[in-house]
Amino acid sequence: MARLPVITAIGGINAAGRGSGHQAYRRLVLERLSAADAAATRQGLAALSGRPCSSEKDTAAIEAGSLIRKLEEGALDPGRRAIEVNSAGQLPTGFDPQKLYNSRNHPRGLQMTVFAASDAINALGLPWPELKRRLPPDRISVYAGSGLGQLDYPGFGGLLQARLLGRRVSSKQMALGYAEMPADFINAYLLGNLGTTGTSVAACATFLYNLRQGVRDIQSGSHRLSLVGTSEAPLLPEVFDGFATMGALASDEALRRLDRLPPGQDPDYRRACRPFGDNVGFTLAESAQFAVLMDDELALETGAHILGAVGEVFINADGYKKSIAGPGLGNYISMAKAAASVRGLIGEEGLRRRSYVHAHGTGTPQNRRTEPHIIGSTAAAFGIEAWPVTAVKSYLGHSLASSAGDQLAAALGAWRYGIIPGILTVTEVAEDVHRDNLDVLLQHREFRAGGGKEAMDAVVINSKGFGGNNASASVLAPHITEAMLTRRHGEKAMAAYRARHEATAERMAEYEAAACAGENRSLYAFDNDVLDSGDIELTPCSLKVRGGAPAINLDLPNPYEDMCGGV
Repeated sequence: MARLPVITAIGGINAAGRGSGHQAYRRLVLERLSAADAAATRQGLAALSGRPCSSEKDTAAIEAGSLIRKLEEGALDPGRRAIEVNSAGQLPTGFDPQKLYNSRNHPRGLQMTVFAASDAINALGLPWPELKRRLPPDRISVYAGSGLGQLDYPGFGGLLQARLLGRRVSSKQMALGYAEMPADFINAYLLGNLGTTGTSVAACATFLYNLRQGVRDIQSGSHRLSLVGTSEAPLLPEVFDGFATMGALASDEALRRLDRLPPGQDPDYRRACRPFGDNVGFTLAESAQFAVLMDDELALETGAHILGAVGEVFINADGYKKSIAGPGLGNYISMAKAAASVRGLIGEEGLRRRSYVHAHGTGTPQNRRTEPHIIGSTAAAFGIEAWPVTAVKSYLGHSLASSAGDQLAAALGAWRYGIIPGILTVTEVAEDVHRDNLDVLLQHREFRAGGGKEAMDAVVINSKGFGGNNASASVLAPHITEAMLTRRHGEKAMAAYRARHEATAERMAEYEAAACAGENRSLYAFDNDVLDSGDIELTPCSLKVRGGAPAINLDLPNPYEDMCGGV
């Protein structure tokens, strides 16, 4: 019997703000929130930015300094760029992750990792040392990385540029540039993790590939807790030039032509990314996103907060291709499987009436012609008359490896507040977009939070990466997750869980209040409690590490017992 991967925390940082407490999600639907929630959202952004939030002028500046916007002064060296692209999904104005810990000239992607992974761990509402003492070290996994690696000067960028610039290569640039370094940093400096680690690099689908690793760990029972995520910091001249040369980015000139603006006039940078509308390219963005998964028993035992659950993640390649960057058939398979997964979990009526799609929705002409056909064909096959579809890159930009993490965070926030963010940068769907069986949301869509006929029970998150990396995930609402846990564990166990959850909720609220007040709780323990060979007790049946955690069991089952007799 498979264990259910329960989502017990999220954390991160992107153009909309901090991930925990649904802060970044709330920025997307700010105008639909209650006055109190809107004020708390602005205060959270102010705390990140180090700005006051006491006047209308302050709040206007805070809002202007988030989401997709014109590249801020000093963000890039204009002399090093060959093309005119001035829009990007930048982290909130004033937020600088290197100032929050002893960053030691780390690449920006690793600085963001420290903040974002810390945010997820703090948002658990459960002390990490207690979780470590509860679990054998080999029952915890971390899957985190980036699609491009660390390409700024402290990483691979400096490694390749130093000699050309007459400078010396540092001893750190080679090591810190690797794509799996976010996981390595988390293990070595945040969690002291001795369990499974790594990353699956899959271009813009990397987050879902890592999520699948964690889901498999939980489902199989090999691990009980998994931290999964990505960190991508691509706002560099070379990355802009690379994507622009491919014709993938929304340049200023292309936006001016699209909106019939006179030469030299700035386009509306807020509307640079227009998924499924008349568009000219995607908008680069930076983001780091992390989620904590637990098996259903551990979630109940610890009183963890339940944000939802992952049904499954499906991954398919494109087969033979003419262009390595062009789309293929793999996403038809992954989307169909994800829809089938939702049907199996909540039934045909649930799939048809109470599910929706977070599309990849990059804002390129190629994506608008291909992805809607994939989603619409899936909807038609499963009898869905008008499947709601949204795309949050319209607010945040395309954060490459982290983009599906942005989508997941937005989906989890929608279940808390009952609002699906609409694609507000588009006034009408483009003529060449496949519309059959689809309801492309150009306005926010409200639904009943917490279950019932007017609720949303599940979401399919779709992600596509260059090279033919397609991933689609089925994700369940918290009310569906709790109903499943009740069926498996019974009302008595759920009552005990709710009693334990009270303390968790208090700690979560305390962290949220501290974060909104500007208190930094980034985890970073350099040269802390470093273990060596004298800190283990090794026997033929177990390995115990100093620190109080249960021993690692070495009496392992032999999965090939029927093949090994007498060998």
